[in-house]
Amino acid sequence: MLTPDQAYPQLFIAVQTSGLFADSKTFVDLEPLCSPQEINRAYLEQCGSPKFDLGSFVAEFFRAEEVPNVRSDASSDICEHIRKLWPVLTRKPETLSEYSSRLPLLKPYIVPGGRFNEIYYWDSYFTQLGLAAQGEGELVRAMVDNFADLINTLGFIPNGNRSYFCSRSQPPFFALMVELLQSEGDTEAYARYFDALEREYRFWMDGADALASKRAYRRVTLSEWGVVNRYWDDVASARQESYIEDVELSEKSAQDEQQLYRNLRAGAESGWDFSSRWCVDDSLTTIRTTELLPVDLNTLLYLLESTLARAAAATGHIASEQRYALAAEARAEIIQKRFFDNQAGYFVDLESGSMTSTKRLTLATLFPLFAGIATEEQAASVVAVVEQRLLRKGGWVTTDVHSGEQWDAPNGWAPLQWIAFIGLNNYGFNELAQQAASAWLQTNEIIFRQHGKMIEKYNVEQPELLSGGGEYAVQDGFGWSNGVYLALRKAMGLGV
Repeated sequence: MLTPDQAYPQLFIAVQTSGLFADSKTFVDLEPLCSPQEINRAYLEQCGSPKFDLGSFVAEFFRAEEVPNVRSDASSDICEHIRKLWPVLTRKPETLSEYSSRLPLLKPYIVPGGRFNEIYYWDSYFTQLGLAAQGEGELVRAMVDNFADLINTLGFIPNGNRSYFCSRSQPPFFALMVELLQSEGDTEAYARYFDALEREYRFWMDGADALASKRAYRRVTLSEWGVVNRYWDDVASARQESYIEDVELSEKSAQDEQQLYRNLRAGAESGWDFSSRWCVDDSLTTIRTTELLPVDLNTLLYLLESTLARAAAATGHIASEQRYALAAEARAEIIQKRFFDNQAGYFVDLESGSMTSTKRLTLATLFPLFAGIATEEQAASVVAVVEQRLLRKGGWVTTDVHSGEQWDAPNGWAPLQWIAFIGLNNYGFNELAQQAASAWLQTNEIIFRQHGKMIEKYNVEQPELLSGGGEYAVQDGFGWSNGVYLALRKAMGLGV
């Protein structure tokens, strides 16, 4: 699969550096009307002419994908609004141009909305929570089938179904999708997806057996306690969908260019693109994602190992059951003993070189509570800290750092509200869980009444204001905000 920068390299750079599109993602999502060879030949023949117009050339050889308009009524019931949005956000299997950057999927799926007109990996789990709450189990199953097909075809689930996303993944929530199906009464889910779960695990653990001769390889790192994981990307160039932003950042950064690009890409794999969490200081010029061992990633891999153990037991793979159960147990012990900063009182990311705490407080600290890994004492300590430092008027803030990046203050994000809600309830902090969830629901409702939209992220410090930060304008739709809004209402005994 050729990415757009590989398919037409000269044209790609010309467009992405011209300012023709305000958003770098626009060009790489355009559908070519003929082969790259024809486009390249025409471009090289025409670009030297004094009358050459880049915008006209792009319009002649590419077309934009059709994206249905999101129509909303701010006076309507939000749950009904979301119910009507699912068909708008649904994409059905279709015949794509063989040169399109979008990878065809076999079954229907939900896109987030706005500029995101493709399926996204970790977004989809939180979207599925809402689909399940409103009885859309068939669509949930179709999306999980699509992910299993991507695993079987590519060996992993990419960031999204675009050619330019195929060098990285996203937080591994596939196991939780399988568990969701199982919990919704699909008793064959473990058996149906066992092979895909194993392939997903092999992708994240690739190279683990050879780490004795090297400290790190791709997504695995050898510590004195065992193998732990990090985010990575197999490519070290500017992201195609954020090309000019990455190039301009490299001009400001003292980092080696390729190292910077890989760290940016690994940050995109984390889903937290971007946050001060990944930086030496609060500036993106010092991003160092590949040098950190994230607590949430390792928690999700514990959950994957646990699901594999249950799936192996359900399908009669006794030896595999024991192997995965032991792997989950070992990882849980590492998270308990090494990722918990006793001095700070919360779970942290680790620096892979020194294996010491980064000291940064983020909502990722609640993942071990979400997974039930934390001890009772650790959970009580974490909850005391996050209640004091990360609870805001409108819900949980992602970090307490105001860096200008979107995964920092003042923004709150739907997936982390769900992680917090479940994590707190797991350890008996039900009142606080309800309080924060109610605040988040109210924040969603305030913005909906003002703008008639469910949006990608919210300003939880000033809930009446639209959120901002990051590389692009706030997006409307919006898959995981819809899903978590419904899931929280259902969990709190409210109507959906």
